[in-house]
Amino acid sequence: MEYRRLGKSGLKVSALSLGSWVTFGKQVAIKDATTLLKTAYDAGMNFFDNAEGYEAGESEKIMGEAIKSLGLPRDTFAVSSKVFWGGKQKMQLGLSAKHVRDACDLALKRLQVDYLDLYFCHRPDIDTPIEETVRAMHNLILQGKIIYWGTSEWSAREITQAHAVAQAYGLTPPVMEQPQYNLLHRDKVEAEFSPLYENYGLGTTIWSPLASGILTGKYNEGIPSDSRLNLPDYEWLRDLWSGEEGKQKLEKVRKLTQLSKELGISLTHMSIAWCLKNPNVSTVILGASRLSQLKDNLKSLEVIPKLTPQVMDEIEAIVDNKPAAPERFGQ
Repeated sequence: MEYRRLGKSGLKVSALSLGSWVTFGKQVAIKDATTLLKTAYDAGMNFFDNAEGYEAGESEKIMGEAIKSLGLPRDTFAVSSKVFWGGKQKMQLGLSAKHVRDACDLALKRLQVDYLDLYFCHRPDIDTPIEETVRAMHNLILQGKIIYWGTSEWSAREITQAHAVAQAYGLTPPVMEQPQYNLLHRDKVEAEFSPLYENYGLGTTIWSPLASGILTGKYNEGIPSDSRLNLPDYEWLRDLWSGEEGKQKLEKVRKLTQLSKELGISLTHMSIAWCLKNPNVSTVILGASRLSQLKDNLKSLEVIPKLTPQVMDEIEAIVDNKPAAPERFGQ
């Protein structure tokens, strides 16, 4: 396993980590979750990602039970949660100081840990002043309930504002962002966030490296019946690929599949390794519903040397979506 610093922090996280979105509590129950976690941990993974919004907290409960049953030493792994979607009541939503605190306490109970290593604001909240949210996160750090806080799917401008607030009031700034990043979704990580790596040492815990399975090639000839695109409540995911833009992306995936075959590697391994080639990626969060799937994804580290500059150029020619120069934000 390779380990990378989480941005400018001193925390070193495994280049590959395990997430629970769409899997724990949806496709994976406690027994299989425990097996997945043990396999990930034994392979050197030391970061496990979760959120209050994943299956209404059920994902955190399953992960907590799995961690407890395995008896993992608390000083050998990092676990996260995210706050925004805690329930249907008004006070269970958003990033108000109250919900940030309540959500953290509930996540600690579900995960059965004394503190969260990473705590993310799952989305920006237009109804709550950024200062209120930054201060709420700072207070949780002072209370020993979290160690690092960050954002997920925030814009560069919003992250910059959070840093400005933290600097002005002597509060703890965000350390990391959790954006979607893959061969078909690149703008935010490669362009928009570019000034943030330099200005703030932003770390990234990227999700969906396989574009919800599209970059495995298994959708090249249609959607399999057992795919997550056919899961209840995830129709929106399927709709993303049924339009004209989705069809154009699928054609690129077919060409990427052919290139991977010529290299003697799988498209899955090539896609994950491509994400890891970006030095601004702290960790790639993997999702797995089966043990065989996780074990296979772990092999992606072995193919990184095959992504030579020439191969990277060939990939670039196929996807043809290199982001434009980023807009600059002041500190």
